[in-house]
Amino acid sequence: MTQPAPRDEMSYGILLVEDDEGDALLVEELLYDTGLPHSLLRSRTMAEARRELGERSFDCVLLDLHLPDMSGMGSVEAIRQVDPHAAVIVLTGMAESRAGVDALAAGAQDYLVKGKVDHELLQRAVRYAVQRKQSERASAALQVGRVRAEENARLERGLLPEPILASPSVTVTSRYFPGREQALLGGDFLDVVQTEDGQVHAIVGDVSGHGPDAAALGVCLRIAWRALTLGGHRGAQLLDLLERMHTAERTGSDLFTTCTLITLEPARGVLTLHLVGHHEPLIVTSGGPRVLESAHGIALGIIPGLGNWPATTVPLPPSGSLIVYTDGLIEGYAGGDDSRLGVEGVLAILSDTHSHDTGEQLDHLIAEARSLNADRHTDDLAILRLDWSDVRRPGNGTRVPDQKSTEPRPRSKTADR
Repeated sequence: MTQPAPRDEMSYGILLVEDDEGDALLVEELLYDTGLPHSLLRSRTMAEARRELGERSFDCVLLDLHLPDMSGMGSVEAIRQVDPHAAVIVLTGMAESRAGVDALAAGAQDYLVKGKVDHELLQRAVRYAVQRKQSERASAALQVGRVRAEENARLERGLLPEPILASPSVTVTSRYFPGREQALLGGDFLDVVQTEDGQVHAIVGDVSGHGPDAAALGVCLRIAWRALTLGGHRGAQLLDLLERMHTAERTGSDLFTTCTLITLEPARGVLTLHLVGHHEPLIVTSGGPRVLESAHGIALGIIPGLGNWPATTVPLPPSGSLIVYTDGLIEGYAGGDDSRLGVEGVLAILSDTHSHDTGEQLDHLIAEARSLNADRHTDDLAILRLDWSDVRRPGNGTRVPDQKSTEPRPRSKTADR
């Protein structure tokens, strides 16, 4: 007696690939007797089957291994190549004792022996094969998610390391979001170290492009910056070495990197910036947030060897914050129209933030920016915030310019020639 299908069971789309008229008629009758909700199409050759699979999706393919234009286990692989999501049930002859087992090894979900199939067996075979295929897909998706999470964790350690910071008067807060859900981290990177002289050095960088190549270059530059900074390199000399590393390690000549170099000197009460194709940072004091006007230099890798990276030195207030970010923050949309959030939008969000916790402030800023953007702009987003307190006022013979001061420009290698 035929078992009735569950009332809420799906309707199965079935493709029968069979050239023998008698066998095809038998399968059609057995499917009718199963009571399974289904729609059935038939192909007599592999070429027809490929065409049908390319035009629509099927839940299950009933596949004869002996077709006019293809035979053997290659038929299973041919079906899987066209539609990897369809469950495959192989139809074998009674004399083919190993064909069914070989078909399972080739990727089929089940096999049936012609002449030994009744409607109950066919019903179970179709239902279980489809469920088995769905389970395989879910398991594969879960594995992809695990691998992606592991890759993200490795990249995060390289792009976003633990700061090396000893001064209690300076604190670091950072946030990072990839541009797309479930995406690998991109080429945005940041780092903070404090050297033995008490200076706090930081970098925020953004490698153009997305994906593993940009991330690998970002990790390389971040590690190189930390090593060179701890080794005593500073300013334009440090940037020249970073550009040489960038040029040597990038996978294509079109890749470039923008970054901001920061040197905070609590003992002198001064801040030195190098903007390398990057946005001006924001400074937050008791008077509120504002843009810290700074001299601009060219991004790394645009014109290797040019070496045009002026410095900006400004006095520090006794307490305050410096916020440096990548362009994923300001290039997002500002609401329902096509206008961008921009720096003014970021300043407005910061002005409306009432929490005194630095992490909550950054979380609020990012949440508001992402809400306004509504996933329309998909660049990565990295933010570094440096907070300081009890910083010495400039004085006692220390001369700190009120505005920009530019370091002497190093000669390029081209000029030396």
